[in-house]
This record gives sequence, C-alpha cells and structure tokens, in this order.
Amino acid sequence: MNTAGLAICGSVVGLFFSTAVPLTAEPKFKILRYDQLLDWEKDDHAAALKVFTNSCQDISAPEWAPLCGFAVEQTDARSFFELFFTPVVIDSHRAALFTGYFEPELNGALKRGGKFQYPIYRKPKSLRKGVPFATRAEIDAGALAGQGLEIAWVDDPVEAYYLHIQGSGRIKLPGGKAIRVGYAAENGRVYRSAPQELVRLGLVPYGQASIGGIKAWVKKNPARGRLILQHNASYVFFREIKALSDTQGPMGALDLPITPMRSIAVDPKFTQMGAPVWVEKGGRNAFRRLMIAQDVGSAIKGAQRADIFFGTGPVAGALAGDTKNRGRMVVLLPIEIANRLVPEG
Repeated sequence: MNTAGLAICGSVVGLFFSTAVPLTAEPKFKILRYDQLLDWEKDDHAAALKVFTNSCQDISAPEWAPLCGFAVEQTDARSFFELFFTPVVIDSHRAALFTGYFEPELNGALKRGGKFQYPIYRKPKSLRKGVPFATRAEIDAGALAGQGLEIAWVDDPVEAYYLHIQGSGRIKLPGGKAIRVGYAAENGRVYRSAPQELVRLGLVPYGQASIGGIKAWVKKNPARGRLILQHNASYVFFREIKALSDTQGPMGALDLPITPMRSIAVDPKFTQMGAPVWVEKGGRNAFRRLMIAQDVGSAIKGAQRADIFFGTGPVAGALAGDTKNRGRMVVLLPIEIANRLVPEG
C-alpha cells in the first residue's frame, strides 16, 4: 500500500460504491467513445487484461461478477474491454494530476551492527487505532527499544524515511538474500514532508529535493538532517511478507501483488478498486495506457488523481520522483453502471 494517499457520495454513485461520503459538490460524469481515448488502439490490452483478472474477483458490486468470469476466457483483450465496458470521465472539479511511486531497495541486516543502525519496526502491541502514538522523534530517541520489534536494521536514515513514504520495500541482506516488508500500521501523527521543509528553509533548492539530493545533504549534515527527517512526526510500521516471489511486485491495497506500469493508486471514493482506468499522462515521459486501480494512498484525493507504480529499485525511483504531470483519467465501467450514471436523454 502506498502511504503517500468506499464509495463516493451522491445518489447515482451509491449504486456501485458501498458507502456514501459527503462531498462539497456532486461529481460529474461524461461518457466517451473508445475512439476518443488517445492512442487506445496502440496499447497492449492483453497485458492490462492479465492484471485486471488478478483483482477483478474482489469487486463486490454484482454487475462486475459476470465480467470477471468472461475475462479469464478472453483471447481478444481489446474487444473484451470494448464490448463490456463504457469509458466514463469522473470529474470532481479538480484538474487531473499524476504522480509516481515505487518499491525501494535498501541494504540491511537482521542484527544491529556496523553501518546498520536504523531499525525497521513491526507494529507495536500497544498501538491503538485512532490514538496518537509516539512521534518519529520519540521513536528515534528509543521509545521502542528493547521490545524486540526490529524486523531489520538498514544503513541509511534517508532510505529508511522513504521506505515509510512508499509503504513497502526490499531489504537486501549480506550474502545476497533479501526480505520483503509491507505496510502494517502507522502512529496516527500528521504527515509533514521533510523534503518540503528542506526547501522551505532554503537548505536545498527545489530542483535538488530528490531522494539523491536529500540523501547527500543529510550525509553532510547528519545532526541537522536527523531533525529535518523528524519534522515528519508520522511513522510507519511494517510486516515481513514471505508469500511473494522475487519477480512479483509489492502488495497493494487489495492484498495482491501490484504490477509495474499497469497498477495505479486511486481515491476509492471516486474510482472503483479493481476497475480498469485509461491513463493519459502528459509531461516528460508521457504515455497512454490501460491501468488497473489496485492501490490507495493518503495523498491520493479526487476523481482525476492517481499514483503510478513504476516498479522496484533506483531506476523506478527516479522515474517516480520525476512524475508530477497533468492529463486525464477515464474509468472503464460495466455498461449497465455507466448507463445509470449518465442516463440517455
């Protein structure tokens, strides 16, 4: 689950989402034709269909069940989507925004020693939902020491910080083995961006507020760097994930592995989890492709808002960090649902 972000309000939206949430303005819905989707015919629809079938069965709305059954038998993926789904733009009165996330790789060890001084903690038993827990600064000062909660120790505080932001990662151990960790809980404190604080204080130019830039600054200024990281009082706890192979992506919000460049995190108040979503991302490295809503994030709010999963490791991290673009999201909905949302006449 991406931590950097079900049903939407409105009488018509409640037809296919399970919970009503008050909004300041009703969302608007517009049906499109497939020839209005930019470069629709150029995508690898079979790749999207494979990812769709991985999580389709988790959609509880009855209109989806028969489509999930048909999906696993399809040999013509593009025709399947065009035959059973209608493209719908959901407008929540905000401009579209695409960002990116990734699964970081960290160097670590199962025991503290040498350069491995920064713990990755399991969820404490004393943590209670809705009750603020110790802050990042208090935890760094030893609030959880001696409780045996350490999953591993890593060699860099900035990498550990970004593991908290991404919510999952791989920790490479001496000898070549690795363990996977995923989001378990957080401490209930307000999230504040350490990179933004560095920029606000004039310590790092905006253009250098990348993982690499911040890592270099903290390395040169370890004491003050620690305080900057602690500006973000929010703290994430993890669980070790043993069910994933090395080739699979991390677990998403549906508790299933997500797929690089095919899975996105969305706001489930507006976008049905598990639904196909046509993404038209502009800016640098622009692309158009069919993706699947399989994750959420605390910073992902609005109908035209998505976080794109770029994959694992530093290359994926660089691409994710370079992504903040406009564009358009179009949700593919079962025809029956789309017709209820935008009735003819």
